[in-house]
Amino acid sequence: MKTVLKTACAALLLAGAIGSAHAGDISLEHPWSRATPAGAPVGAGYVTLKNAGAAPDKLISATAPDVAGKVEVHQMTMDGGVMKMRPINGLEIPAGKSVELKPGGYHIMFMQLKKPLVAGETVKGTLSFEKAGAVPVEFKIEAIGAGAGGMPGHKGH
Repeated sequence: MKTVLKTACAALLLAGAIGSAHAGDISLEHPWSRATPAGAPVGAGYVTLKNAGAAPDKLISATAPDVAGKVEVHQMTMDGGVMKMRPINGLEIPAGKSVELKPGGYHIMFMQLKKPLVAGETVKGTLSFEKAGAVPVEFKIEAIGAGAGGMPGHKGH
């Protein structure tokens, strides 16, 4: 009985750890991506970045060498009804605050995809911060339409 209880407790602890990572004062919550159609050259990653520290930190780069030839931190905005996307040189995470990377806003851009992103699989990578350093991350790949309700002009499709 004790072995069963220990195994059950270990499984619950492991389940709580999946979908999050941290280094220093920075924690990553619910890293996810969308599946891509075959032949798509790009994909995106989303995550909530929480800074529990007393000083700001900055996301300065990202990598995912198994799936992408190049990875950038991007911002998507609407300008006069036109959606614009551009790489940014760092994303500040204020002290004691969170910044959500999500569809229609800041995100991780996986470029030069080496293979399609398939629902149910993961994208392993690293997010690098100015103070916290390199933080390993594993984006869970969800269905192609996941999270589209948050994108301007997509109305939940």
